[in-house]
Amino acid sequence: MPILLFLIDTSASMNQRTDLGTSYLDIAKGAVELFLKLRARDPASRGDRYMLVTYDEPPYCIKAGWKENHATFMSELKNLQASGLTTLGQALRSSFDLLNLNRLISGIDNYGQGRNPFFLEPSILITITDGNKLTSTAGVQEELHLPLNSPLPGSELTKEPFRWDQRLFALVLRLPGLASTEPEQLGSVPTDESAITQMCEVTGGRSYCVRTQRMLNQCLESLVQKIQSGVVINFEKTGPDPLPVGEDGLMDSSRPGNSFAAQPWHSCHKLIYVRPNSKTGVPVGHWPIPESFWPDQNLPSLPPRTSHPVVRFSCVDCEPMVIDKLPFDKYELEPSPLTQYILERKSPHTCWQVFVTSSGKYNELGYPFGYLKASTTLTCVNLFVMPYNYPVLLPLLDDLFKVHKLKPNLKWRQAFDSYLKTLPPYYLLPLKKALRMMGAPNLISDNLDCGLSYSVISYLKKLSQQTKLESERILASVGKKPPQEIGIKVKNHSGGGVSLTHSKNFRKLLKEIIGESAPRLTELNTKEFAGFQLGLLNKDLKPQTYRNAYDIPRRGLLDQLTRMRSNLLKTHKFIVGQDEDSLHSVPVAQMGNYQEYLKTLASPLREIDPDQPKRLHTFGNPFKQDKKTLLSFLRSMRRRWKMVRSHLMASCQNLPHQSL
Repeated sequence: MPILLFLIDTSASMNQRTDLGTSYLDIAKGAVELFLKLRARDPASRGDRYMLVTYDEPPYCIKAGWKENHATFMSELKNLQASGLTTLGQALRSSFDLLNLNRLISGIDNYGQGRNPFFLEPSILITITDGNKLTSTAGVQEELHLPLNSPLPGSELTKEPFRWDQRLFALVLRLPGLASTEPEQLGSVPTDESAITQMCEVTGGRSYCVRTQRMLNQCLESLVQKIQSGVVINFEKTGPDPLPVGEDGLMDSSRPGNSFAAQPWHSCHKLIYVRPNSKTGVPVGHWPIPESFWPDQNLPSLPPRTSHPVVRFSCVDCEPMVIDKLPFDKYELEPSPLTQYILERKSPHTCWQVFVTSSGKYNELGYPFGYLKASTTLTCVNLFVMPYNYPVLLPLLDDLFKVHKLKPNLKWRQAFDSYLKTLPPYYLLPLKKALRMMGAPNLISDNLDCGLSYSVISYLKKLSQQTKLESERILASVGKKPPQEIGIKVKNHSGGGVSLTHSKNFRKLLKEIIGESAPRLTELNTKEFAGFQLGLLNKDLKPQTYRNAYDIPRRGLLDQLTRMRSNLLKTHKFIVGQDEDSLHSVPVAQMGNYQEYLKTLASPLREIDPDQPKRLHTFGNPFKQDKKTLLSFLRSMRRRWKMVRSHLMASCQNLPHQSL
């Protein structure tokens, strides 16, 4: 079930207009709707889950989370308004925390027990922004910084805020405000040069520099194709480069190989595809990728792991090993310089072993847990995940079934026990299951030890309980509106800044005002004014056009400051860019909403004649009358006419007859 999280930039700069007259925020909303339509073409989209996060302060930034349906998602998307600051770092942290909310509860990360590629929640995080400067209440930031502190329990177990099945893609809008006369360049969409690009590449995604509507549509089609089930792994070369391959496909030792110069295929940061089972629709696997440490019962706590495991491959050609009935996992690698280099060697019958550093107890590099091998048709490269230290295990199992006929002798048992000592404890359970499938269930005892200390196990259980409480709190806050501001927060300038009492200009100005007898100024205690706020004298201020600052009276400084903040951060509610024409501009989605406009009008005056039928205020024809009211009015008039007629008839009968 892929998770698609949309992070929409709702800063005030998203109100800027393009040459088409639409704002950046309108383009972002249209891009999300178009993406959903493109995604709906795939039958696998029925299991998608959509989330919506903005740049508001947490937890009010989450508009649609784990429990909200598609209708709520679309309603919140249409109601987004651009106001506030460009707090990209905090918004990214809140997005990753939302995605990681249930991982400790479900145990999907399997801390200290190996990384299972088949335990995953494939997530695509798509952010749409204008790429302007990053701003916060502390000022303008040149670099992207994600907050280190997270309210999510267990976040210290992973060094990065994201996980290996979560990728970030950014659509950076660079649409011009004036129509360009130059012809549009065709081809691939380049990456953007903003601060978010590096963050995208770290997670295994990328950024797009969108300059036209056609490029935006091209990016959306590309993003739909990137919704794949898989995890990101760092592949790094260890040891010397392989010998070059000649034209006949054999090793050519006469051609020198450059083992020292760095090549693009030496280090690749790419996805491995984890295909779901065709019958169950859920990925199935047998063997984990080992941890980068040896689990010991004396460890008081788990060392933090990196989001993406570092898998090292040796370029020594080996024979692919496999025996009957022993399960193995096969994952296809995403196209990269590494896969291209392996395929160009045209050696589908050899493989390169893979290792995880410090995974073994007696070996720094660790023992091989699988190998990289090109497919027989040379169309792709696959990662085969086998039991840990499989070059020792597979010959032992082959002798057990073919030579000893499931009746091992003492020498075989001693060799098998020596192998188990090199095996990380978390491999014992999957190995026991594999041996049971092969018909040898009693080789490993039932008293399995996971290798973790009691304090670590109890700590993980405690984190699971705390995560449940934090999950309920966050889910309960989804959809709530932020509280209204009651004042302007005052920032304490402490640290390396110069105090106002030590400023020469301030002392000179003070001396001119009060004369020679200026009192000695003492240092202010900044902790005394922690959380200090300036009260708003009038909370319902209307905007004013800019004017000379010296024309503002002293008693109106706070009011004018509030107006300036409203003009800067809440332009959607007031005048956009101080243009009077924009007062009469209405978004396309609200043009037919006449009833909402009526609610803003003052209550109408009463009718002069209350017996007249009431007119309905209907859009398009305000003079249309209610048929039921008109019919009742005609009936009452008819009854009155009958009464008048009977009264006249009676009066005529009482008159004396006059002779002509």
